[in-house]
Amino acid sequence: MVYRYLRRIPLTSWILISMVVGVLIGTYAPDFARKLAPLSTVFLRMIKSIIVPLIFGTLVVGIAGHGDDIKRVGRLALKSIIYFEIVTTLALFIGLFAVNLVRPGQGVVLGGSAAQGQELAHRTQTGTSFLEHLVPQSIFEAAANNEVLQVVFFAVLFAVALTKVQGRSKEIILAVCEGLADVMFKFTMIVMRFAPFGIGAAIAVAVGQSGLGVLFSLGKLILTLYGALIVFFLVVLLPVALLFRVPLRRFIRAVRSPALIAFSTTSSEAALPLAMQSMEAIGVPRRIVAFVMPTGYSFNLDGSTVYLAVASIFIAQAAGVPMTLSSQLIMMLTLMITSKGVAAVPRASLVILSGTVATFGLPMEGVGIVLGVDALMDMARTSTNLIGNCLATVVMARWEGEFAAPQPEVLLAQEGLLPIESVPPAPPTSGAAPAAS
Repeated sequence: MVYRYLRRIPLTSWILISMVVGVLIGTYAPDFARKLAPLSTVFLRMIKSIIVPLIFGTLVVGIAGHGDDIKRVGRLALKSIIYFEIVTTLALFIGLFAVNLVRPGQGVVLGGSAAQGQELAHRTQTGTSFLEHLVPQSIFEAAANNEVLQVVFFAVLFAVALTKVQGRSKEIILAVCEGLADVMFKFTMIVMRFAPFGIGAAIAVAVGQSGLGVLFSLGKLILTLYGALIVFFLVVLLPVALLFRVPLRRFIRAVRSPALIAFSTTSSEAALPLAMQSMEAIGVPRRIVAFVMPTGYSFNLDGSTVYLAVASIFIAQAAGVPMTLSSQLIMMLTLMITSKGVAAVPRASLVILSGTVATFGLPMEGVGIVLGVDALMDMARTSTNLIGNCLATVVMARWEGEFAAPQPEVLLAQEGLLPIESVPPAPPTSGAAPAAS
């Protein structure tokens, strides 16, 4: 009886319950909480093992399955880049407006060591290094390191080359890639059963290490960021969704579990496979999901963009360095350029922030202060990045005129309300070669 009742509780509810339990364990049993780190690590490793085969399989089938119509891929890429640039520019200006309105840096005394900020600043990528980093010297090395953008680059070239092949070889490769994608989606559903344990452990470890006191230090900065992100949702993402006739109820239902995973683990990679599957389930074609979602994690980091605008001006305010509007705009332009393509860099937002602070002669001690509460801000910016990229896939599907009928049974299986085996495989990509017999 109890087992049947527990089976009816959806995954989203289990994740929320595990987060509350994690906070309680971290608060009242911090020593025990720190011992739960392996549970969180195992969950994140299982998720990361999905990413490369899932992206490779879906992207190859999505492109090569359309025969020789490579123009469609180029058109989708151009539309995506235009959309990404418009949205991230608006995100920068919203962050800039919020930090100048609230002025969270006033009254903050800079202290501590600048060593961490200086170390992070040295990792900032230049335009040349970004281009070099984009191209993998070995697909196996890129796969082992989960270099998503390199995998996308290789998969696109591989798929284009596959369109030039005719006959049985093409049929076999397409069948293998389509089978790989289907298996990895089922794999994702299996791994998600472990999500409440991994997420609860991650929250417990974070609270056990830092304590709840981190919630109250630099509270004005944290509230400024969260307020700016709420404004960004209401002023940018909601109008975009209405303009492109995104079915909001269906979209929110699909994105809530991936967003909770991103929020609690502060890892975009942890939520990526489930987010891709969810977007396909609400009607976005596989080829669009496979291209737009991974690319967005390098070029459409909405939450990180708002954070960078808020954090950089906060440091200037705390340091007592007056910055004119023109100086702030130049700083925002620098952030916009340097933030592209660094999703694979560890602590990417802090790396960009440190490099910008160094460039404009601001004290590195400010980065150390921001670092103290970065975990709380990372939760908000990571989940916003995820939601922004999910919305981008639906927008591109609408723009391409390819938004299809939803697959509600997939979402039910994700939530644990249907057995995994009851979910039928996704229909073959339009124009794809038949599987080899």
